[in-house]
Amino acid sequence: MGKEKKNIQILLAEDDANLGFVVQDNLKSNGYKVTLCPDGETALKTFASEHFDLCILDVMMPKKDGFAVAQTIRDINKEVPIVFLTAKTMQADKVKGFTLGADDYITKPFDFEEFLLRIESILRRTQILTQEAEKTVEHYTIGKYSFDVKNQVLNSVKEEKKLTKKETRILSFLCKHLNDIAPRELILKNIWGNDDYFSGRSMDVFISKLRKYLSDDTNIQISNIHGVGFKLEVKK
Repeated sequence: MGKEKKNIQILLAEDDANLGFVVQDNLKSNGYKVTLCPDGETALKTFASEHFDLCILDVMMPKKDGFAVAQTIRDINKEVPIVFLTAKTMQADKVKGFTLGADDYITKPFDFEEFLLRIESILRRTQILTQEAEKTVEHYTIGKYSFDVKNQVLNSVKEEKKLTKKETRILSFLCKHLNDIAPRELILKNIWGNDDYFSGRSMDVFISKLRKYLSDDTNIQISNIHGVGFKLEVKK
């Protein structure tokens, strides 16, 4: 990313003052602009008043915890990457984080070199997705639906549904493999950057959302081919 880093604004919400300062200092020394907030309420007020390219949220914070902050951020902005920072290691918490739309979940204590690489990977991946969305001019017809990829809109007679970047990417991937299997591993590596357990759970949440969006047409089905991938089928 090089010179581009100086334009990247990061919101860091961490109630441990020492850790917050260290993380902020490391990010700043690597060229990022960082706003440090000591609690969830301050983080939300700050997010609402400024532009941020990435949010790093501690889960256990006073006033509002990281999950509550993430949920509100997602109501305001469905695209900004969110990373949870936490001492918790329970799988249920990680699944909850990804269900809320998190892009990564980093457990304390962590290696700063790995931490910085993961942050850069998320930013690179989301920027690539943005560029791809801008370049795409395709439209797909899916049964009774019209899918405008460039504008991230799914249209039906009843409503117009605005999709997130990830929803658009996943549905585009399924459309390219229409009535064929879209390999699970390829979807994960192309959109999440890896194919680990938690990314897989996150993808399952997005697939469930897409099924709901397409549910008005009974001729459309997104099948889970166990251990292999997903198949978007449209019956004629």
